[in-house]
Amino acid sequence: MPRPAGRQITTLTVYCAYIRQRAIAALSALTLCGILIAGLWPFHSPDNQVRWLRSENGLRFGDHGTILSSGYLEVAGSDGPSCSLEIWLEPAVDWKSGTVLAFYSRLNPGQFSMRQSLTDLELRREIVDQGHQANPVKFYVDDIFRKGHVFVTVTSNGQDTAVYVDGRLVKTSSRFGLSINDLNGQLIGANSPLQHSSWSGRLRGLAIYRSELNAAQVAQHYEDWIQIGKPTATENERALALYLFDEHTGRTVHNRVRSGNDLYIPGRYIVVHQVLLEPPWKEFRARWSYLKDVSINIAGFVPLGFFFYGYFRSARRIRRAALATAILGLMVSLTIEVLQAYLPTRNSGMTDVITNTLGTCVGVMLNRAAALAPEPLITAKSWAGVLPR
Repeated sequence: MPRPAGRQITTLTVYCAYIRQRAIAALSALTLCGILIAGLWPFHSPDNQVRWLRSENGLRFGDHGTILSSGYLEVAGSDGPSCSLEIWLEPAVDWKSGTVLAFYSRLNPGQFSMRQSLTDLELRREIVDQGHQANPVKFYVDDIFRKGHVFVTVTSNGQDTAVYVDGRLVKTSSRFGLSINDLNGQLIGANSPLQHSSWSGRLRGLAIYRSELNAAQVAQHYEDWIQIGKPTATENERALALYLFDEHTGRTVHNRVRSGNDLYIPGRYIVVHQVLLEPPWKEFRARWSYLKDVSINIAGFVPLGFFFYGYFRSARRIRRAALATAILGLMVSLTIEVLQAYLPTRNSGMTDVITNTLGTCVGVMLNRAAALAPEPLITAKSWAGVLPR
C-alpha cells in the first residue's frame, strides 16, 4: 500500500535536513583545515638561501637567507661615541622591503637596523628609557636603491649623523645620533633579529669603525672598495670589523680585524629572537601593503564564521551560536599566531588576531543575512502532484 503524500514529504524533508547538516559540517572542517595550513605553512624552518658569488666577492641572499656573527661585537674601551659603517650591497629588486643589517642584544633587542624600504634607505634605532619602553627613531634617505648596486657609508659623532652614497654626501640628521654603543651586539645580516624581514640581494663588503670618517676618508674608502675590494684603513680609524666576503666557499665569513667575531652561515633560516604577539601599534604601517594584509586577514576568516555559525545553529543547536563562532575564530587565530612565533618565515602579531576575529564576525552576519532571505513556498499539495502514489 503506498505511503500518504504527507508522510513522504516529511521523510524527504528530514533527509534533506540531514544531508544539509552533513554538508555544513564537512565545509566547516575543510575551512578550518585550510586556515590552519595557510597560517602555519611550511610548518618548519626552510633551508638558508645564502650562496657565494662565483665570479666576484660576495654573498647572494634569497627570499629566506641570513648570516650571523659568532658572538657580540664588543666596543668596550672605545674612546667616545663616534662610529662609522660601510656596506656595499645590491638589492635583488627595488620594490621590496627587508632588513639589510641589524644589531641585537638582550638588553635592547631592536637597537639599530638598516632597512631597504622599497627604493629608500631606512635607518632605525630604539632608545630604551628608564621605564624600559622602547622609543623608535627613524632616518630616511630617499631613492638610493633605484640604480641597483650601491655603496653606503653612515658616519656619526654620537649626535650628528651623515649618510654617503658612493662616496658622496646625500643627507645629514641632527636627530639621529648614532653611537658606537648602538653597534654593540650580535650582527645579523639580511634579516631582523625580531621577526621575519628577510632582504634579498647581494652583499659584497662590510666594515665598522670606532671613529667618525670625514668626507675625504669616505671618498677614499669608496674608491678602494671599488678598485681593490677593500679599504686602506689607517690605525686612527680603528676598525672594529672588516668583512671582505672573499672566501668563495664554506660557511664562515672571516673578520679581517684581529680578535674580531666572524660571521657564519646557518644551515637553516632562523630569526634570533622572534617576537610573540607583537602589539598592533608596533605593527602598524601607513602603507598600501599593510591595508592589503588587513583585508586578506579579514576575508580569510569569513568562510570560517559563515560555515561554523550554520553548523552550530543547525547541527549542534547551540543557543548562542554567534558568540560561540566568534570565540572559535578568536581561539583559532590566537593559536596560529602563537605557533607562528616558532616559525621563522611567519610573524606573530595581535593585529592578525583582531582582524581574523572581525572576519569571523562578518561571516556570521553573512550567514544570518542568507537565512533571512525568502525561500520558495513548498506545500503538501504541490508535492502531491509530483510524488508517486
